[in-house]
Parts: sequence; C-alpha cells; structure tokens
Amino acid sequence: MFSAEDTASILVAALPYIQKYAGKTVVIKYGGNAMISEELKKKVMEDIALMKYVGISPVIVHGGGPDITGMLKKVGKASEFVGGLRVTDQETVEIAEMVLSGKVNSSIVSDLNLKGTPAIGLNGKDAFLLKARKKLAEVHESGRVEKVDIGYVGEVEAVNEKILQDMIDTGYVPVIAPIGMGGEGESYNINADTAAARVAGALRAEKLLLLTDVEGIYRDFGDKSSFISSLSRREAEEYIDSGIIAGGMIPKVEACITALTMGTGKTSIIDGRKPHSLLLELFTPEGIGTEIVK
Repeated sequence: MFSAEDTASILVAALPYIQKYAGKTVVIKYGGNAMISEELKKKVMEDIALMKYVGISPVIVHGGGPDITGMLKKVGKASEFVGGLRVTDQETVEIAEMVLSGKVNSSIVSDLNLKGTPAIGLNGKDAFLLKARKKLAEVHESGRVEKVDIGYVGEVEAVNEKILQDMIDTGYVPVIAPIGMGGEGESYNINADTAAARVAGALRAEKLLLLTDVEGIYRDFGDKSSFISSLSRREAEEYIDSGIIAGGMIPKVEACITALTMGTGKTSIIDGRKPHSLLLELFTPEGIGTEIVK
C-alpha cells in the first residue's frame, strides 16, 4: 500500500504530463491481450476514464482479431494472413463486420459507460466515417516488394473527422470499429492500426498509441538488449526496407509513419500486456515501448 505522501508525490510527478496533454486529442488503437484478459481490459478502461477526467480527449479504434478468428473457426473457416493482414473473402468480411461492430464495439462502449465515461460506438459506415478502397498486401522479400490481392481488405481513402470532432466537443469518447465502406457500399475489413493512423492524422492528434503484445521494436527480436526506445520516421522506413522490421510489425510501423506524415505529433508502440500501459506512456518521463517521431 502507498502512503498518503507517496500518493501525493506520484500525482505531483504526473502533473507536467497532465498539463501537456490536457485539451489534446490522443488516439488509442486498442487490441491484443489487453482486449482478451479481463483484468487488463479493466485497467485499460480505467486508464481511458482517467485520461478523460483530466481533460484529455481519447478516441479509440479497436481491433478484434482473436474474436474474428474464433468465429471463423466456429463456422469451419481457416484464417490466413499475408504481410500481416487477414485474407478476407465475402463471407469473412461479413463475419468480421458482425464481430467487430456487434460484439467487440458494443462491449467497449458498455465498459466505458459503466466507468462514467460517456462513449459512443461507430463503424466506418456511420456518416461515411471511413471511406475505403481495396488494399493490396505487400510482401517484403530480399529487398523487393510484391503486392497481393487478399480480398475485402481495405485502406482508408478519407475520414469524416467532423463527426468525431463533434463528439469530442460534446464530451463523448468515440469508439470506432475498423470497417470501411467502398464506393458501391461494400464493406472492407481495415487493419485497426492503419485505421487508427488515419483517424489520428485527420484529427491532428497530439499522440497515437498502438497497444500490442510485445515490448516494442528490436533490431534483433531474439536479443532483448537490442530494444529500440526511439527512432525517427526515416529510420523506421529503412528498417522495413532492410527487413529489421518484418511480419505483423510492418502494419504498425507503417501506421505510425502515416500518422506522423499527416500531422500527428508523436506515435508510440506500447506493450498492452503491462497493467496501466497507457498511463505509464503518457504520464511518466521514461514512458514504455518504442516511440517513432518525425
């Protein structure tokens, strides 16, 4: 147990960071184990509630990969990934939309509302929030990039930031399921990291936080001493080209690069397995994870 003096010291130490982010928008990509573990989920909701109460405007874009995989398994469909993205046929995108919008999104909204944090759930079809087109997966091999059609996987063409800003201005926390709408009304499953990046860029967010299941980026994942706490956008691009950053980490790093290019202040890839990882990143001098800056 902390003494009253210890608690006061912690609050005072956090004050400069609260002042820094008060009145600013922070976009959070919520996914990984932080969505699966009930204990971690509770702490993420507490973090977001605290952020809201100290004057930060959080916007959540969530994933739901394990839930989608679980539902696909129930209907007898295998999951396949190319370049870190899910191969998505017509049946799969229908299941993804059902799971993301109908189950995952409503659960997050309910949890935040119960914390006294008014939240509203959206998917990319609402008010043309995420206008999308087909995305081709990129396979990096031996310094070359091959593009592959993997079905109803989308990339964001445009974000209707006005509806999000209206919600922020009236005190609500937007919670976004990453389903986009194409020009013919078709649904696209959008990588949540990518969607979060475009949302952060459209809102000119102060920070984009990507919750994941690793500590951050390593020069050599097998060597824990090679951890990278900070790198520039240019270094990140070079690491992708050279293969240091590979697999499922590529969409996350590319999301950070996109957000920075569009005007987001800073981006961080942080370990969502750590309790209160959002608060540790925002309100402590050391932060956690890997920060990618301009």
